[in-house]
Amino acid sequence: MSPPDEGLAPFAAHAADSRGRVHDEREHPYRSPYQRDRDRIVHSTAFRRLEYKTQVFVNHEGDHYRTRLTHTLEVAQIARTIARALSLNEDLAEAVALAHDLGHTPFGHSGEEALAGLMKEHGGFEHNLHGLRVVDLLEKRYDAFDGLNLTYEVREAFVRHTTEYDKPAPPPPEFPAEELVHLEGQAVCAADAIAYNSHDLDDGLESGLISEDDLEGLALWRAAEEAAADSSVDHPKLKRRAVVRQLINRQVTDLIDNSRRLIAGAGVASLEDVRSAKGWLVQSGEAIEKEKREFQAFLYERLYQHYRVMQTANKAKKFVRELFSEFLAHVEDLPDDYRGRVEGEGRERVVCDYIAGMTDRYAQDIYQKLFYPYGRM
Repeated sequence: MSPPDEGLAPFAAHAADSRGRVHDEREHPYRSPYQRDRDRIVHSTAFRRLEYKTQVFVNHEGDHYRTRLTHTLEVAQIARTIARALSLNEDLAEAVALAHDLGHTPFGHSGEEALAGLMKEHGGFEHNLHGLRVVDLLEKRYDAFDGLNLTYEVREAFVRHTTEYDKPAPPPPEFPAEELVHLEGQAVCAADAIAYNSHDLDDGLESGLISEDDLEGLALWRAAEEAAADSSVDHPKLKRRAVVRQLINRQVTDLIDNSRRLIAGAGVASLEDVRSAKGWLVQSGEAIEKEKREFQAFLYERLYQHYRVMQTANKAKKFVRELFSEFLAHVEDLPDDYRGRVEGEGRERVVCDYIAGMTDRYAQDIYQKLFYPYGRM
């Protein structure tokens, strides 16, 4: 029997009440089911590949920019803070955070847009649903079953993950559409948005694509600057990092304070109350939310749509489309474990799985081998 969840609120996701795994397994005497999920995720191939998958800047553009892996670790860090402050299940929040980007393609959202277009008539592609496919089917680590056999609560978080840039597709029937995700999953969604807004901004400043002067009109940035004003540090980079820390701190603190009010006001006394609540209970306050929308609009216009970022994005889409076309025409070029699934699942889905799993640099290497006749095979 796994250790009990001590000190958790009654509305948290208690491991003893988990809806379980698809394949029954004996409980571990010292680790809870969500701790075991976390460990399986960390040891997965898909998790390791995040090191070489794009956040905003492609890996070869610099060693110090965020990757999907460092972003994931930052989300987990923030999610644990939120979960602990709200007396939620920190193990579940950490597992969900570490898994939340496993379905991302090479080249970030550009790769996803390309695959979504290519798969439009073949079942579609959406990275959250693909993440569920990764942990349910594509990971191969056990003799008894495909995938990682994660708990229901970690798996459902894939199909209910919602941020400004993540709009969930209709969930599989296993996950009732009318149910809300547990508060731990809501905390991860909030942590994801806080992390990518703040850290994408930090990388944008580091790259020189935007400057601190560009940010003076943003209320969220001005408040963070004021909070960091008492710092005696004169070094520009250290001052900027102090402001980014305050940017995160202000958002997280407001989120926790407002969520406590919402949870108390909703009168939830169990996880089932959370699932049937009228709306999400882990949310920022109205004032901060307005500032965040302004901030996100700025990032979209000035960073994500910057011509240098767009040039890379368009090149990435070309890579993905041409790789897809080539493997679709020549499935014999697929690795054995993929080629063996073509008859049962269809070549489009198998080729999509193969490309979605690639890292940026692997996709670039494969592209060079396939399309440059003097490339090393």
